[in-house]
Amino acid sequence: MEFESFLSLISRLDQAQLGGLNSHLKMIPKERKLFSQQNIEKMQPKKAAVLALFYPKFNNETFFLLILRANYNGTHSSQISFPGGKFELFDKDLEYTALRETYEEVGVQINEVRIKKQLSDTFIPPSNFIVRPYMGVAMRTPNFNHNHEVEKIIEVKLSDLLSDKTITTKNLTTSYMKNIDIPCFKLNNYTVWGATAMMLSEIKDLLKSL
Repeated sequence: MEFESFLSLISRLDQAQLGGLNSHLKMIPKERKLFSQQNIEKMQPKKAAVLALFYPKFNNETFFLLILRANYNGTHSSQISFPGGKFELFDKDLEYTALRETYEEVGVQINEVRIKKQLSDTFIPPSNFIVRPYMGVAMRTPNFNHNHEVEKIIEVKLSDLLSDKTITTKNLTTSYMKNIDIPCFKLNNYTVWGATAMMLSEIKDLLKSL
């Protein structure tokens, strides 16, 4: 999708309804336990925020950013995700968290990004985080410079996300389930599943509804 067409499309985002759980369920295995809002609140999850950043690249085509997290001793080691991280006490709000973490992880200046839409919160049971995603736009290709938390920058064509050909399933063993078929996206030869796939599903449904 050309970037000008994308900008025209998202000019209607304010009036668009979020897919929420309906979008998320498309990328959740049927074996996974669903948590009610009441149960999530009882678990007192930590807060975090991520940024889905869209920008123009080759031939003015629209791309968005994913990252491959570095290998470390933690729940989300070596996983594909959006840039982002934990809410800190000095953050004025979760939107700032998403922007700050994106700057720290991949070097995109905060003033380069225009936030266009807050998406539905996503609960991540293994790490007990409630994550708030934001859609943002940069008007030019950012100069990425990743830190030690990021193994690799992954730049994906928006048209690939919008194509149903990139949706598949893969048999995986996770921290809470073994040998299950998990819905996922196949993007740039990477398998994207879990919370990031749920967020991407909502973005896809949202853009297709405009």
